[in-house]
Amino acid sequence: MESRSLVPHSTAFNLPIAQMRSVFEPAEVERKLAKLSEREHESLRSTYQRMLERGPDRFEVRPCGVPEMAPLYEALPNFTEVLDDVKRHLALSQDSRDGLEVTPMLLLGAPGIGKTHFARQLADLLGTGMSLVPMSSMTAGWLLSGASSQWKGARPGKVFEALVDGQYANPVIVVDEIDKASADAQYDPLGALYSLLEHDTAGNFVDEFAEVSIDASRVVWITTANDERGIPEPILNRMNVFEIEPPTLEQAREIARRLYLSIRGSHDWGRRFAEEAPASVLDVLAELAPREMRRALMTAFGNARLDGRDELQADDLPRGGSQRLRMGFVQ
Repeated sequence: MESRSLVPHSTAFNLPIAQMRSVFEPAEVERKLAKLSEREHESLRSTYQRMLERGPDRFEVRPCGVPEMAPLYEALPNFTEVLDDVKRHLALSQDSRDGLEVTPMLLLGAPGIGKTHFARQLADLLGTGMSLVPMSSMTAGWLLSGASSQWKGARPGKVFEALVDGQYANPVIVVDEIDKASADAQYDPLGALYSLLEHDTAGNFVDEFAEVSIDASRVVWITTANDERGIPEPILNRMNVFEIEPPTLEQAREIARRLYLSIRGSHDWGRRFAEEAPASVLDVLAELAPREMRRALMTAFGNARLDGRDELQADDLPRGGSQRLRMGFVQ
């Protein structure tokens, strides 16, 4: 698939620039559409027509320099190794005609440690948007690769939707809890990944519903798992594997502090509260998994407001589930 420049080189060192990349061949879609009978395959016909109306060109974001990533390192201190890898890929593609290419990655770690949050932050950094595929709910491979139009209720898969219905040729697609994918004798939920995680074969990915070649070679793949033993070895071999450790106690306190500031700053009612969270509140929050900190803080803000206070207290935080939510810390 061809690409061409859309936006001239930017002088802003930390901002991405974009070019256009074709993610499918319109002529192939037109041939497929011409073969359909007028009275059959309404959904497939509609899909082909939508493809032709939208056209094949999508934005391909690439950096004109390595963006400022210090805030990410500070906000995600236990993801330093992953951020280092992303920075290397950004450096390779800066100031070149090549689009950003990131080796697929597996984030391996305990539930609630912030793996999916990291993926969202990376998508924000790249400016490409994110699609989430929860593998724990998958019972068939068609959620990734689409189901044959011969089946009732069939539809395209997530990869097709991200590239054809989305705006970008290099979106971030997160395959969440890949180790929990369930398979039966007929379908392998991970089957499509064997080709999608290989750059050479991903360039000619065929969705089983549309049966049209799609260029998925620029997709930024992030997979998450709690236990690598549930992932086939050929899939593991296609990814860079990062073991994400729980944050240290001090790192957890800093994560909680930043989350307090973020919540306070993003709501109009936040101006009613103190600029910084008390140390006693941060001490309690630091015992929680990062995933649970936001809910705990929202409860605390509400309790403080009901009590007419502008500063949170440790007692404002929910206590009932704290034992269940406690995490181990790296010393």
